Amino acid sequence: MSAVPETPAAPSRPTVTEREARQVAEAAREQDWRKPSFAKELFLGRFQLDLIHPHPLPADEDVRRGEEFLARLRDFCGTKVDGALIEREARIPDEVINGLKELGALGMKIDTKYGGLGLTQVYYNKALALVGSASPAIGALLSAHQSIGVPQPLKIFGTREQKETFLPRCARTDISAFLLTEPDVGSDPARLATTAVPDGDDYVLDGVKLWTTNGVVADLLVVMARVPRSEGHRGGITAFVVEADSEGVTVENRNAFMGLRGLENGVTRFHRVRVPASHRIGEEGQGLKIALTTLNTGRLSLPAMCVGAGKWCLKIAREWSAEREQWGKPVALHEAVGSKIAFIAATTFALEAVVDLSSQMADEDRNDIRIEAALAKLYGSEMAWLMADELVQIRGGRGFETADSLRARGERAVPAEQMLRDLRINRIFEGSTEIMHLLIAREAVDAHLSVAGDLIDPDKTLGDKARAGASAGAFYARWLPKLVAGPGQLPGTYGEFKHGIDLSPHLRYVERASRKLARSTFYAMSRWQGRMETKQGFLGRIVDIGAELFAMSAACVRAELLRSRGDHGREAYQLADAFCRQARLRVEELFGRLWSNTDDLDRKVVKNVLGGSYTWLEDGVIDPSGDGPWIADATPGESTRENVRRPIR
Repeated sequence: MSAVPETPAAPSRPTVTEREARQVAEAAREQDWRKPSFAKELFLGRFQLDLIHPHPLPADEDVRRGEEFLARLRDFCGTKVDGALIEREARIPDEVINGLKELGALGMKIDTKYGGLGLTQVYYNKALALVGSASPAIGALLSAHQSIGVPQPLKIFGTREQKETFLPRCARTDISAFLLTEPDVGSDPARLATTAVPDGDDYVLDGVKLWTTNGVVADLLVVMARVPRSEGHRGGITAFVVEADSEGVTVENRNAFMGLRGLENGVTRFHRVRVPASHRIGEEGQGLKIALTTLNTGRLSLPAMCVGAGKWCLKIAREWSAEREQWGKPVALHEAVGSKIAFIAATTFALEAVVDLSSQMADEDRNDIRIEAALAKLYGSEMAWLMADELVQIRGGRGFETADSLRARGERAVPAEQMLRDLRINRIFEGSTEIMHLLIAREAVDAHLSVAGDLIDPDKTLGDKARAGASAGAFYARWLPKLVAGPGQLPGTYGEFKHGIDLSPHLRYVERASRKLARSTFYAMSRWQGRMETKQGFLGRIVDIGAELFAMSAACVRAELLRSRGDHGREAYQLADAFCRQARLRVEELFGRLWSNTDDLDRKVVKNVLGGSYTWLEDGVIDPSGDGPWIADATPGESTRENVRRPIR
């Protein structure tokens, strides 16, 4: 074995410009669109309902196997999982995790030939919604293990040997974690500082990873590290499978949060950790692409658990609001409360429609769902938080009171405040709302940048710009006229969605709004050109409009599916109608705010805040934060702290 390279004595974090950081992110994107995408077309002003209607359905055998597992999981959660205990002790009991292993829950998405259950995305998501309702911490553990942990990247990018080695372990015994974030690196991976230095047939890892969900109890880790460029090594951010009990791996802290108290999330340090080259996933430099591709469908797990949260919020709101009386009648019959219940019911229906539709499309693999999955994550996390907040308000003082306190004084122990705390992280997990806005916006304008990007690229030559101008002219000459009129202006369009309640006006609205959205995007690009990427407020609203239109489409298609199957069809039509009417109000407000907003003034205020102009406004308070750095030191080196890793056996 050759000598181990010396660990650097000081941080080696790369220094990158904003442009270089964007180039790294752009290089990691999946560039091509080889399959149709309903959401992509929606942003381009093309409402292609035929891509999602009739609603795709799972195969009968997939349904049978999925329902059988859900029945076993439901029994396990109802008899073996004590969510209140997990909340009090801030830990999932070992026997619960071992019970999940015996049930096969670690291998829900792993192929049966590797010992997994081989469930479809649809039933995997239903399972997460179910187990997450029993304990959000368990839902997070299973999701992190299978959606972004070792199984998913190996399924897509792993070699046959890697799959045969690691997937059977992940299916039954070993918990996995995904390690990308660092103390000073979040959504800007170009500054990744963890290194993997080639050394013979190994790589030697050094660095510190933060917020390692499952990292405290994990047996296997997916680690993103930077390989330096050298002879025979192209270098770049690279993915590795690392044994968590390897020499030099130290879990230095188990982090605690406002919610998900049972989450096994920590800080992990790597010091001269040897990893065989055979454990590298893909090629050097493919790490970010692997991470982003993994998340394309992996992101569906969070909105699935948000669906479960919505269902629970609806149940509690219904039962409580019928029981609690105020001024002579149940509080549900007071309009101020009733409107909140209607919002929860309609939004839960629509969110389940979005997740089920996206999941079934992922299973069929006919469509490219990168935008649909991202929209589901964005929309689900935001709407679930609002639903939980409304439930707390409906419950009043009891919504703010803990379940233990309610139980102690003789009332039903409803953990409404815990639900609110637990759901809050979903707006940050796996891409914050702000980052999701930018990610989706980039995909939504991809067609424009493909034909006109060189026109606004300062590094391109005049010749490049001339060619881009000719290409853009031809594209827009064909595209723009199609945004003037469409089927949404014809009264009889989508008439198959009229059965007592008429949903066709909502679909016509989506078609018209889709064209308006595309026209707005084109106008903004014409106006701001290269500065478009700095208009994050505008881009966020564009994405939010697209999310609402996608949810409206999914809700109508799901309602028609349920009607055609005789499965609560009338009620489904009512919920879809209510949701679409609510969503249309939000869409109209967002369209108005595209051009009438305080974005420019806000930027001036922010500059003054950072410049210290308003420090006088901070007088009169005490800051309880204490001393200490804003960002912990992540200098590579040997750990000086106790290893708090806690493998489950």
